Amino acid sequence: MRDKTGNPESDWQARKATTLGNWRTAPFSRWSFQHTDEMVPSARITSPLQRDYNYAPALPALEVKLADASELPLTDFLAKAHADSLVIMREGNVIHEWHADHVDPRDPHLIFSVSKSVTGMLAGIAVADGLLDPEALASTYVPVKPGSAYEEARVRDLLDMTVDLKFEEDYLDLGGVFDRYRRAMLWNPEREDTVPETMEELLGCLERDGDEHGTRFFYASPNTDMLGLVIERAVGQRLHHFMRERLWLPMGAKDASFVTVDRAGTARTAGGMCVTARDLALLGQTVMDGGKAPNGHQVLPSDWISDMREKGDRQAWLEGNFVEMLPDGDYRSCWYNVRDENDCFCCVGIHGQYLWCDPTTRTIIARTSSQPEPNDDAVIADDLSVLGQIARSV
Repeated sequence: MRDKTGNPESDWQARKATTLGNWRTAPFSRWSFQHTDEMVPSARITSPLQRDYNYAPALPALEVKLADASELPLTDFLAKAHADSLVIMREGNVIHEWHADHVDPRDPHLIFSVSKSVTGMLAGIAVADGLLDPEALASTYVPVKPGSAYEEARVRDLLDMTVDLKFEEDYLDLGGVFDRYRRAMLWNPEREDTVPETMEELLGCLERDGDEHGTRFFYASPNTDMLGLVIERAVGQRLHHFMRERLWLPMGAKDASFVTVDRAGTARTAGGMCVTARDLALLGQTVMDGGKAPNGHQVLPSDWISDMREKGDRQAWLEGNFVEMLPDGDYRSCWYNVRDENDCFCCVGIHGQYLWCDPTTRTIIARTSSQPEPNDDAVIADDLSVLGQIARSV
């Protein structure tokens, strides 16, 4: 695969070996997660404003402690955790960074479900503009099949993952509803016995599970893809244009970025955004500073961020399916509130994507990875613990 030296031969070999059927599996993902636009149709959010890259200081010598009580150097942990990049930012400046040998830090990396948190902030902009009502039904903006899951779900339910939905987040599914979902977004290949459909067609007919909306946290990626559709209809603009004009460029992003789209051009807002670690850290800085970018421009509505930080439904979280990941936490507007001693908040994506924000130490950490397994509770626990240790130590 192409590395920091831009070796064209290794890049050619990696592309030749990677297909739509294997691109999210190891070892192919080490290349494809940084070249997702070669695997799936994509819409450009921003073009790079610069191609020169001035590296920040290397990571400090730091020992991190894992759940099994073992300790090892941070750089060894990152290698063990299949990390691709780690960027540490404070007050808008990158103070340390690390990149694996196969990584060109200028290339956008697929951030999977961290995309949800970006989408949550785009919703906040639309709400502040008076174009989106969080208490309105999602079906007010996007027509769905009568009796289906999203007919009576509020936009707020999409934002907080409290939709009653019959759906299993099975990332390795090859024949059920999750595979159908992956095929609709063009992430899985169609088969002879399958019927092509758009994401909107699929989302509009998903079923309820027999409970009430708004009462229990239930993590399901279709909620945020529906939220992306809702935002597009509310603002009257394709999502990647809205993101470029209202968030990414105003906050000062410098690198290329894009989002995967389906056969109708619908952005995959639940997990298809590709950005650099530096620009991702810049988002964290902007959110931590109440929506104000390092250049002083108010990009995000401060009251939306305050609501996200303060109004998470603790009872819905306790009754939900992620409570073991953050026992003291909650979820609001597509962001996780950790509720630890430093009042941290974060974004999490499968295969090891993270954005960690520590308001007490004023530290932002963006990490991208190509972990072989999409989801491993023990790995996530160590990853989150180490992010907290880094923020308290640098």
